[in-house]
Amino acid sequence: MQAMETFDVAYENFTLKGDFHPSTSSTSACHALILHGAGGSSRATASRSGLRPALQARGVASTSFDCIGHGETGGLLQYSSLSSRTRQAEAVIAARNLTQPLVIFGSSMGAYNAIKLTQAHEVAALILIVPGVYEPAAYDVPFGPQFSEIIRRDRSWADSDACAILSKFTGDLLIIAAEHDAVIPLEIPERLLLSARKARSRRLRVVAGADHQHLFPLLSEERPDEFDELMDLIVDCAHGSTPRP
Repeated sequence: MQAMETFDVAYENFTLKGDFHPSTSSTSACHALILHGAGGSSRATASRSGLRPALQARGVASTSFDCIGHGETGGLLQYSSLSSRTRQAEAVIAARNLTQPLVIFGSSMGAYNAIKLTQAHEVAALILIVPGVYEPAAYDVPFGPQFSEIIRRDRSWADSDACAILSKFTGDLLIIAAEHDAVIPLEIPERLLLSARKARSRRLRVVAGADHQHLFPLLSEERPDEFDELMDLIVDCAHGSTPRP
């Protein structure tokens, strides 16, 4: 089996740091791009939570990178924005020559970037984990006080373009929400699911007892049978357009 491969991708005045985790299967062609969230998140989050190792063990390779202001890429968040994060992902897709149609995972803020990528790329499967969405007025605003002021307005997310974008999505959609998410109200994943009327398949899974930060660790450490069931759902979605090994 191939070892994990690290890589650098040039983006504007930055160097995006990323890595590729090969699958354990020699016959699987499934490869996912994983986009991390905001705050203290980085590409390492999906490894620490158990998600990427579980994907690897189930035949799904993955590519992920640290957005500007996060992880090994570093830099100041004020040099980034929602729109910049989308362009950073596009730079990685191009530099790593990721084959389309893509399989994209997006967690929290990264879910919005995953949705936006469907506008310019062929995407076979979207797996959105505790998804955050944002109104268009916030998209190009650098991260900082002005951005925070926009998104902290009461129900600002209700004006997001995410639902309109997903209404045109024709791939497979899986949304994973946390029952006790203090960051993302359940109305958001419910709206996203309902909007994806043209999706080949669509499913919402609400994880009982979970919160925004500890969904996968809760299952992998305390409820392994449920973790395995959820991973089966995830892998089935990711393989929607790819033969299972």
